[in-house]
Amino acid sequence: MTDTRTLTLAEIEELSFRALVAAGTSKDNARPLAQATAATEADGVASHGLAYIPIYCEHVQCGKVDGMAMPVLTRPRPGVLTVDAATGFAHSAIDLGFDALIPAAREQGVAVLAIKNSYNCGVLGFHTYRLAQAGLVALGFTNAPASIAPSGGSKPVVGTNPFSVAVPGTDGQPALLIDQSASTIAKSEVMKHAREGKPIPVGWALDAEGNPTTDPEVGLKGSMAPSGGYKGVGVALLVEVLAAALTGATLGINASPFSGTAGGPPKTGQFFIAIDPGATAEGAFAAGVAELVEAIRLQDGAHLPGDGRRAKRLAAQNKGVAVSTATLARIEALLG
Repeated sequence: MTDTRTLTLAEIEELSFRALVAAGTSKDNARPLAQATAATEADGVASHGLAYIPIYCEHVQCGKVDGMAMPVLTRPRPGVLTVDAATGFAHSAIDLGFDALIPAAREQGVAVLAIKNSYNCGVLGFHTYRLAQAGLVALGFTNAPASIAPSGGSKPVVGTNPFSVAVPGTDGQPALLIDQSASTIAKSEVMKHAREGKPIPVGWALDAEGNPTTDPEVGLKGSMAPSGGYKGVGVALLVEVLAAALTGATLGINASPFSGTAGGPPKTGQFFIAIDPGATAEGAFAAGVAELVEAIRLQDGAHLPGDGRRAKRLAAQNKGVAVSTATLARIEALLG
């Protein structure tokens, strides 16, 4: 069993922040990424939490991401906001964009944010969650380096390309939060198994010839299995159009990997749509969402997307999070 140590969310954020700054990240860029890391650990998504901090630091030091980047916001149309992340961390670019996106959506009923020249944005649902907290229905899309082959093929052309939908509730928490990749499982989970020397379940990844494999190293050299077969490929293509083609970001087939030090900045993209439900449904929105959620929760054993993370998030605020001591040792080594 893996040895763990329990940290508070504040301790996780501060440890992440200190490591990122030590690696050459500006405080303005390190803080939002550290906050997201703590929130990700709280949600129980350890593969995208502290385990990624050594990778982020390595990428700052090798130039895959510019820790000192200053994102630039423009507003080409009243309902359209764009941010050039300048090969820096996505979190700073998203923060800058959201500061303008939220009031724009409230003013006009709907607004979009397109981000280019960006980097891995971590858990996409962390970002849409924040828009839902602001009372907006949020749709988020982000592309990634190619790792999914087209139906009938074996050479990757699109990334795991997650999408997320967050629906505002009445208690400050989203009533519904969908966050899923176009692959059966996030690639970071396969990478985590590879680091730990553990086999992966059949159906997570394919070898270079397109055959199922339980060896994570073989899967990482092959392709990720799309969720639902050809339907997963369709989702990945949809996200690629929105997050890359529509933002002017780099296509997954041309983006450098999110792992390792080769290839320079990936320059991928994110795309967000924020909708004020009061502009379309007036007072009927909250009642409709509540009825839909209740219809699911009334069924014994039924799962509502977002409930699992919500329960862990609320528990973590009081009890903290159990973190791998091996991961902590890697981060503390970065601090000298």
